[in-house]
Amino acid sequence: MRTFLFVPPLPRMTGGLAVLYRMAGHLHAAGYPVFLIPREGGAPGLDPVNPPAPVMGWEEAAAAVTPRDVWLAPEGWVNALAPGLRAGARCVVYVQNWAYLLSALPPGVAWPQLDVSFLAVSDPVAWYTREVTGREAPVLRPGIDLELFRPAWAEGAGGDGDGASAAPAQGPVRIAWMPRKNRALAQQVREMLSARLALAASRGERAIEVEWREIHGRTHAEVAELLRASQVFLATGFPEGCPLPPLEALASGCLLVGFAGFGGWDYMRQALPGGMTPWWPTPAGSTDADGAALPPNGYIAADADVVAAGLALERAVRLAATGGPELAALRRAGLATARAYSLDRQRETVLALWARVAGGELFPPARA
Repeated sequence: MRTFLFVPPLPRMTGGLAVLYRMAGHLHAAGYPVFLIPREGGAPGLDPVNPPAPVMGWEEAAAAVTPRDVWLAPEGWVNALAPGLRAGARCVVYVQNWAYLLSALPPGVAWPQLDVSFLAVSDPVAWYTREVTGREAPVLRPGIDLELFRPAWAEGAGGDGDGASAAPAQGPVRIAWMPRKNRALAQQVREMLSARLALAASRGERAIEVEWREIHGRTHAEVAELLRASQVFLATGFPEGCPLPPLEALASGCLLVGFAGFGGWDYMRQALPGGMTPWWPTPAGSTDADGAALPPNGYIAADADVVAAGLALERAVRLAATGGPELAALRRAGLATARAYSLDRQRETVLALWARVAGGELFPPARA
């Protein structure tokens, strides 16, 4: 059994590509025959000298795949399943963003017509996949590099006994955000925060200065450095499958504020008193390193609810500016959440899944 992972010809490196590369790397390191299959557009972000797994050309892979093999493609690239379907291989669609599962289908084609299995990037995406295809989707969550994304404060220094810093920001409260994620809505949230802080200062309340720090066009190391120097992360992306930047922000000690994009509810847990929670049936979701439920870890607003997000951001900024036990508790919850999405846990999950695949229990061969 070989595994062929299709690499979409995207214009730039993305979180979804990183997940595919790491998945391939885990399987290759464990001894599974696995190949990355790029198209003519190349493979953004893939190290040509030392790739995580062997790279095979599209034509060669299409001619080599057999019914015993696994042919995997992300949900937005239905045509990339063609070689696997023609060969009668065990075709798998890795649903990394629920929003593209149906929109990517050619006119007149429905998923139940295709002999494919599904893999989901999060519990919400697995639920959605089941609701629109009628098929179960095992969950393979992404992982983040916890050695790279870590808080600036030293373990236990200025903390609450559990390593989470209770110290307030020194100077302005720095807010990290991503302009490419619904920029217009993010700007409205920003304007609301400025107006609220100015109004409070005019009434004699403490003046709080903020500094906005854009995450755009930076290397992974530069993003990690920026997050370590920030106190708050504003998440404005939706739709999402299992967004990585908010996780990286939690790992870096930031307070999380903003939108979940549906898929973010795999790990986002509401910390706002009376704040919104998912309306759909939610399974237990991910757990922390000890198997316990994830703690409240962010101030989450409904997607596109600018007013709720603006008020939540003000609350987070004031907390970051004043410090104290509540700040430390949220930071501690963020670290616990991030640890649940380590690269080690991702590796353990993919290897457990592929042991079931190799045993014929998961992703059964094509129907005769």
